[in-house]
Amino acid sequence: MHVRFIDTTFRDGAQSLWAGGMRSGMVEAVAETMDRAGFDVIEVPLGGNRMKKMLRDLKENPWDLARIVARKMPNTFKSMMAGAFIVPLEAPPPQAIVELYHARLVEIGALDRAQLTANTFGQIQLAFPWVVPMFKKVGLQVALALSYSISPRHTDGYYAQKTREILVFKPDVIYLKDQGGLLTVDRARTLLPVMLRNADGVPVELHSHGTTGLAPLVYLEALKLGIRRLHTAVPPLANGASQPSVFNVAGNARLMGYSTRVDERGLRSVAERLTAIARQDGLPIGAPLEYDYAQYIYQVPGGVISNLKHQLNEMRVLDRLDEVLEESVQVRKDMGYPIMITPHSQFVVTQAAINVVTGERYRHVIDELILFAQGVYGEDSGYTWMDQTLKDKLLGMSRAKELAVRQEREITLKELRGKLAGPGVSDEEFLLRYIMKGEDEIRAMRAAGPPRPYFNASMPLLTLIQELGKHRQVRYVRVQRGGDSLVLQNQFPV
Repeated sequence: MHVRFIDTTFRDGAQSLWAGGMRSGMVEAVAETMDRAGFDVIEVPLGGNRMKKMLRDLKENPWDLARIVARKMPNTFKSMMAGAFIVPLEAPPPQAIVELYHARLVEIGALDRAQLTANTFGQIQLAFPWVVPMFKKVGLQVALALSYSISPRHTDGYYAQKTREILVFKPDVIYLKDQGGLLTVDRARTLLPVMLRNADGVPVELHSHGTTGLAPLVYLEALKLGIRRLHTAVPPLANGASQPSVFNVAGNARLMGYSTRVDERGLRSVAERLTAIARQDGLPIGAPLEYDYAQYIYQVPGGVISNLKHQLNEMRVLDRLDEVLEESVQVRKDMGYPIMITPHSQFVVTQAAINVVTGERYRHVIDELILFAQGVYGEDSGYTWMDQTLKDKLLGMSRAKELAVRQEREITLKELRGKLAGPGVSDEEFLLRYIMKGEDEIRAMRAAGPPRPYFNASMPLLTLIQELGKHRQVRYVRVQRGGDSLVLQNQFPV
């Protein structure tokens, strides 16, 4: 019995623990070892949101990172979250630009698999009929995820039906995406067999987070139930809000009689290198979390709570965080129990915060809530389960009429090129301009100079010299080999 591992270190691990702050030099420092480690798939941080983060905050060119992962990890399938968009929560781009974006990543050699969430945002009805064939056309495998949620709607029967529905698109893989880490051992015993039975032989994976502390136990139960493909991460980007540690899961799996092909010895050097980088840059180191029942009450993802705290702090009402979380439970119920994942989790929490701050429920509402009532967001949006009184109120607002008639014509790829890129502009540059809505931040990125290097474990002397050079007490470094010597003087401003 063989267990396969899908690595999430660079993408979901870094997103969950480092707010997406994984620099290209960090990836480059360990990528070759990761490529030899025996993972079936490695998630890479190349989605549109990630590209925007790299360019705006880290001042690095994300296309350079794409070439790094292509060059350094040629032997392992590379995967990323995708869909009928480039940047989630923004206006959908023309289909041609979605194809251009993903085709370019495939041409570079940076992408082999697209991961799409099936049961949120109306993807099955609104996007899959064109986007899944498009991904296959450009040469990508397709992994379709069903997001896990707890509500009166999200029964085992619901997941059985959704598993059957996505088989129409002939996915290469199906996986349960437990983005909140809410799956328990008891629920796994009923839910996972249902998905396996209805998957009709398509491989089934499990993706969870350590938010409640239960994910490692759930993974072991999943193995007993027949799941053979698990999403894990390498410390320090494992545990906590990230995925379980590959060392913990692989070790326990072997004790249970399963075989693995991950090179744990090689991965120990990756963990050591990334831990050194975390300490050097003051980044969090993932650790197992204690069980927190509050997660089952609020079901608000950790990243959304982090943003909420920041917003409430700016408004000087951070002390009302608990009120907002409690209000989010009612807002979610009123909306008909949408799954708490992007974008619905943001809608729920934002409206809850407005309700609390204004002191009156739904006195002011966000446009997205009105659009939700209008059914814009697909199957989760404004249907049977939504509170009818709230729905009637939202649809009766004058703003609802404005939104209903505001149907912008889809701009064509040719028009976008004419607006954002002149003759001779490469596809990569054009796509960056589209993502950043202009050139200003791209110029700022280039003006910032080359990305910061993070030397890998094969260059210990260079790393040592670099670290010694940070200390004023070290006046010079002398390196000697046989009759040859080199003296490096440490220069500090007087």
